[in-house]
Amino acid sequence: MEKIKCFIDLYIPTETCNLRCHYCYITQTRKFNEKLAKFTHSPEEIRKAFSRERWGGACFINLCAGGETLLSQEVLPVVKEILSEGHYVSIVTNGTITKRFEDISMWPKELLKHLFLKFSYHFLEMKRLDWTELFFDNVRKMKEAGVSFTVEATPSDELIPYIDELKSTCMKQVGALCHVTIARDGRTDGIDVLSSYSWEEYIKIWRVFDSALFDFKAQIFYQKRKEFCYAGAWSYWIDLESGRIQQCYRTSAIGNVFDNMDKPVPKIPIGYACALPHCYNGHAFLSFGDIPELPSPTYAEERNRVCDDGTEWLQPEMDSFMRSRLYESNRQYNAWEKEFIRFKQLAVKKGIRNTKLYRLYHWIKE
Repeated sequence: MEKIKCFIDLYIPTETCNLRCHYCYITQTRKFNEKLAKFTHSPEEIRKAFSRERWGGACFINLCAGGETLLSQEVLPVVKEILSEGHYVSIVTNGTITKRFEDISMWPKELLKHLFLKFSYHFLEMKRLDWTELFFDNVRKMKEAGVSFTVEATPSDELIPYIDELKSTCMKQVGALCHVTIARDGRTDGIDVLSSYSWEEYIKIWRVFDSALFDFKAQIFYQKRKEFCYAGAWSYWIDLESGRIQQCYRTSAIGNVFDNMDKPVPKIPIGYACALPHCYNGHAFLSFGDIPELPSPTYAEERNRVCDDGTEWLQPEMDSFMRSRLYESNRQYNAWEKEFIRFKQLAVKKGIRNTKLYRLYHWIKE
C-alpha cells in the first residue's frame, strides 16, 4: 500500500458560515464576512500545481476554510481534480450542505476511496436549528458511498450539561462515540484552551469520550516543541487563493505553489525554530511524523471508530494510508545537517549575513 510523501494543510479562502458557534476562532476574532472561495486558477491548473511528479508521491491534502469549507461551489471541482491526480484528500465540513454530499456520492468509487470527511458536529447549533437529522443523514450518505469519515465535537463549557445526550445521540446515529478535539482561544498569544475550568478539570471532563484524538492533543497542547521539526520539507501550509507556501502557521512565505510548477517546491524545514507556543494541530503534523522521534498514535487511530455493528469509519485503503508516516518515504537529516540549519537560522535572526562566519557556513554546506 502507498505511504504518505507529504502532508499539506490547504487553506480555502471562505470566511463565512451558515452556523454561529460560540467557540469558533473566526467568530472570536470577528473575521466573518461574506467571502466565498473564488479561485484565480482553474481546477486543472491547481491539479498541475499538486502533481504527484512534482511532490514526489502521494500526499495527504487537508482542505479547511475559515468558515464552512463546502459553502463555495468552486471547491468540489478542485477536490475531484486532486483526487484524480492520485492524492488522498480530507475535507473539514460542518456536514450541512446536503447538495455537496449528493454531488460527491456520484463520483467514481476509485476516487471516493481516497476521500476523507471530517464532520464537525456542532451539537448545540444542530439543536438550535433542528438540523441533527440532516447532519447525520449526510454522514450516513457518505458512509454508504464508501467515503471515509470521522465525527468530531468541540468540547466547550456550554456543552458540558449535554454530554450524556451527545454520547447517546452519536451511538444512536453512527454506532460509536464522536471524537473530541480541544477548544482553543485564538485571541490569546499562548493559544490557550477556551474554558473557565482548570486544564486538569477540562481533561477529566472530556476524557469520558475515550478519544485517541483528544488524548494526544491533551498530551502535547501546552508543550513547546524544541525538537527538530521537518515542517517546510515534509509538510506545508498553503493558501489556495494566493498560492503562498509557508512551513507552518506562524512563518513567512517560502514560495508560491503556482510558480515554476514544473519544479519541486522549496524544502526549508523549520528545524529547531518553531514559532508556536505549542503545536495545537500536532494531531496531524506530529502524528504523520514531522518529528520522527516523538511517540504518537497514527492519524488513523485518532480518526477511526469501530461501530456497534462491526463497521468502521475508515475504509481499508484510507486506513492504511493514514497509518503511514512521513519519515517512511522521506530522508531524515543527519546531525551535521541539522546543526547547519540551526546555525543559518541563528545567523539570519542576528543579522550576520555578511560575516566571515556566515560565508564559512555556506562554503561548508556547498
